[in-house]
Amino acid sequence: MFLLYEYDIFWAFLIISSLIPILAFFISGVLAPISKGPEKLSSYESGIEPMGDAWVQFRIRYYMFALVFVVFDVETVFLYPWAMSFDVLGVSVFIEAFIFVLILIVGSVYAWRKGALEWS
Repeated sequence: MFLLYEYDIFWAFLIISSLIPILAFFISGVLAPISKGPEKLSSYESGIEPMGDAWVQFRIRYYMFALVFVVFDVETVFLYPWAMSFDVLGVSVFIEAFIFVLILIVGSVYAWRKGALEWS
């Protein structure tokens, strides 16, 4: 039997966690001072005159390094549930985790050989 009242805490949490950012944006929009002027429309408001254009082109190597880091960092998070329930799941899951780690190692070696991990 499906008991809908067991999800009351979930729905309350979902509604409250949705209302907090909406209310924060609304209140900051109402209370924030509105001042538009030449200083507000400049590239930087730090008081230092900007030198050059605000659009600076970065090398693609920085993005590749960050992308490789994010991919391997997120993928290693998937190993945590396997590690926590290793004794319950058995050998088949250990083999799956081993294959997963091998794929990560192959990807890391590929990125290393292509030079995506070189900073300079």
